[in-house]
Amino acid sequence: MRFMTIVKSAERFGFPPPALIDAIEKLRLEAVGKGVMLDTGGLAPSATGKAVRLRSGQLSVVDGPFTESKEVVGGYAVFELDSQDEAVEWTRRFMELHTRHWPGWEGTTEIRQMFVSQECAELQEPARASVNG
Repeated sequence: MRFMTIVKSAERFGFPPPALIDAIEKLRLEAVGKGVMLDTGGLAPSATGKAVRLRSGQLSVVDGPFTESKEVVGGYAVFELDSQDEAVEWTRRFMELHTRHWPGWEGTTEIRQMFVSQECAELQEPARASVNG
């Protein structure tokens, strides 16, 4: 099963301290070595980004920062694991590094299962059957 973890926090915390970056890199190397981490990365501050919005049928491009957001996505990781419980364990370990190396930081890491196109089609089959049945 594929999972994406999405790290969110207030941008006021700024860039992570070097000790945390080093600790996260060690955890990343462990996960890659075990063949469970497929991808990971941090994101630049929202002030450097843009958003494409669709409202009332109209597209617009908005420059960052995105002040209406209380928390922004700061990074992500993609795992291939046997269960959601394993995803929770890797995420817990990641968040514990923040406790040790960045006192006062507050944030959330969401764990979301990802689906490839065939899995999406299979998930939709019961819904189609009930509509057509």
